Amino acid sequence: MDLSISYSLSKSPSSLSLSRITHTSFSSRTSLTPFFSSKFINKLSYRPLVLVKKHQARAQSRNEIDSQDDAFIVDNVPHLTDFLPDLQSYPNPLKKSPAYAIVKKTFVSPEDVVAQKIVLQKGSSRGVHFPRAGPREKVYFKSEEVRACIVTCGGLCPGINTVIREIVCGLNFMYGVDDILGIEGGYKGFYSKNTKKLTPKSVDDIHKRGGTLLQTSRGGSDTIKIVDNIQDRGINQVYIIGGDGTQRGANAIYKEVEKRGLQVAVAGIPKTIDNDIAVIDKSFGFDTAVEEAQRAINAAHVEVESVENGVGIVKLMGRYSGFIALYATLASRDVDCCLIPESPFYLEGQGGLFEFVEQRLKENSHVVIVVAEGAGQEFVAQTMQSIDEKDASGNRLLLDVGQWLTQKFKDHFTKVRKMTINLKYIDPTYMIRAVPSNASDNIYCTLLAQSAVHGAMAGYTGFTVGPVNSRHAYIPISRVTETQNVVKLTDRSWARLLASTNQPSFVQHNDVEREKLDQDTIDAIDSMRITSI
Repeated sequence: MDLSISYSLSKSPSSLSLSRITHTSFSSRTSLTPFFSSKFINKLSYRPLVLVKKHQARAQSRNEIDSQDDAFIVDNVPHLTDFLPDLQSYPNPLKKSPAYAIVKKTFVSPEDVVAQKIVLQKGSSRGVHFPRAGPREKVYFKSEEVRACIVTCGGLCPGINTVIREIVCGLNFMYGVDDILGIEGGYKGFYSKNTKKLTPKSVDDIHKRGGTLLQTSRGGSDTIKIVDNIQDRGINQVYIIGGDGTQRGANAIYKEVEKRGLQVAVAGIPKTIDNDIAVIDKSFGFDTAVEEAQRAINAAHVEVESVENGVGIVKLMGRYSGFIALYATLASRDVDCCLIPESPFYLEGQGGLFEFVEQRLKENSHVVIVVAEGAGQEFVAQTMQSIDEKDASGNRLLLDVGQWLTQKFKDHFTKVRKMTINLKYIDPTYMIRAVPSNASDNIYCTLLAQSAVHGAMAGYTGFTVGPVNSRHAYIPISRVTETQNVVKLTDRSWARLLASTNQPSFVQHNDVEREKLDQDTIDAIDSMRITSI
């Protein structure tokens, strides 16, 4: 494919990027800086460019790129200088910070990137990389001119208050920013509620409490009204804490800001207790959720172990992704069966859940089942009145699989099998969501918040932050909203769970359920040969 390319370089040394392929002639406005390698791919708008030599650039097909042993793709994040090329930069105040005085390398190099894939084969492309998070040598805001705001959206999650606290303290302690506003009540708080001034003193102990200091809500993402309010209030840094729907709203805000040519940095901090945000290793609050889930599982195990034919059912969060249920099961070792949205199951017949539970009751006289809230929704809808409603965020309202499963067990064992069972049902959802974050999540929230502050001060916008292979990186918001992170049944994590619980793979003997899975998953399940014995 013959393509002519024009390119330009951002004035920001920390955000050098190539322009999109938009022109029919090649023109060089400036030479490439020495730190570009001879083969450096910059992924923009999903059309890769390869810098072959210092003054040459050409477009390559995906097959050509994959054939290069040393090629790699950098998925750069937007920068204010992309649409404000004359924006002035300033020395980073951290140069004079006592906290960073003994740090060997205070600032992150513009060359530093984080690999999305770390397991590679000889001869393969090195794949997609993201800019490493951290302070840059130059910033694009004067500290005394910064007016920042923080907003929290969506459901509750352990650690929200910690993120709020550390954004406020990071802006103030590291960069000397005093003007920080809290937007109350989610996105609609921009145009329908009051704000509150946030200071290090006012947020000093909020990390010890669950929930959010700023209150939250779903929906209300009226982009035009929000940006109007941002402009009217003179806000130039926006920190948005929320899940995938919230981040889509943040991306729309960034695009409207860019359209208006405003010097406003938009930073997203991904939040979802279900751990279903794409690209990043995990979302904050997930570790706390798994830890708290252990209490519910332990309570169920104690209850059913103390009676004859005890059946304990614990319903955990997981609308579309079963990560909490999976990890809580692996951590507990008291769970006999784990049901998640990604893995279909059935109740009756050979290899069904009823048969498995009856066998475990004969062996151990008790059984504990963990079920994610999104599991088995198609079965629940068949037997309960199904109402296709959605919440303000656009999420489909789920039917209660825990209550449904409880009733199904009662009916089957008492009416069909003529067995007496002692059934205990525990739903700890709101208890888990409302607790403060644990030590691990507190540290993680601090890194997220400080990385977001460094990125915004350095002029990045339309970005989110999170760990990629255990290294914090800046990621375009659009990347984390493209798809949801789900448990892959063909990965080893699910195989570990099946091997740990020794539960059946319910799709092995049921053609209807097998049709819901792709062929790779079916082949993988068939090859495991895991039984309930």
